[in-house]
Amino acid sequence: MVGVVMLIVFALGLPLGVLVHNTGPRGLFPNPTAHKILGVIVSIGRSLPFLVLMAAIIPFTHFVVGTTIGIRAAIVPMAVAGVPFFARLVENSLRDVPDAVTDLALASGASHLQVITKAQLSEAVPALIGNMTINTIGMIEYSAIAGTIGAGGIGYVAVTYGYLRFDNNVMIATVVVLVVTVAIVQFTGDFFARRAKRG
Repeated sequence: MVGVVMLIVFALGLPLGVLVHNTGPRGLFPNPTAHKILGVIVSIGRSLPFLVLMAAIIPFTHFVVGTTIGIRAAIVPMAVAGVPFFARLVENSLRDVPDAVTDLALASGASHLQVITKAQLSEAVPALIGNMTINTIGMIEYSAIAGTIGAGGIGYVAVTYGYLRFDNNVMIATVVVLVVTVAIVQFTGDFFARRAKRG
């Protein structure tokens, strides 16, 4: 579930974040109107609590996947929550890239697409890896929440076999699994971020 969601989040959130940054004052094609509209969309997507979001977009979820229960149904709100969050993280990463890097690429005759891919994103790779790690951990948390309403996964196990059956061993086991999973994701993300920074 989390893997599919993160593929969608990366595919949609990365270009959205690039657009938000480059339509801003320090971007390649400043456009205050577009920047404001995109910023509002991203802010709204980030501000809704996940449970509220799941309930609010039930008709959209049913339209997209044909159901409102199960893993497929959980992927839709998780992606809707994850894309704007990652887009904002991408924007922040690109904002930290020195203007000199972009100016040098432009002075060398690079196109806007080349500046974005070869200068901005290339320079921001370590930060982007760190942001992907943060987002992945967030999606693991969301998957546990989604599991409580029938989406399967660790949240479903915790509620159905732990909480409802008063089985503390299952509850403790699910907590341990979540903690270990998050720790592994964090360690892996930090490892690749350090390697990218050295590279």
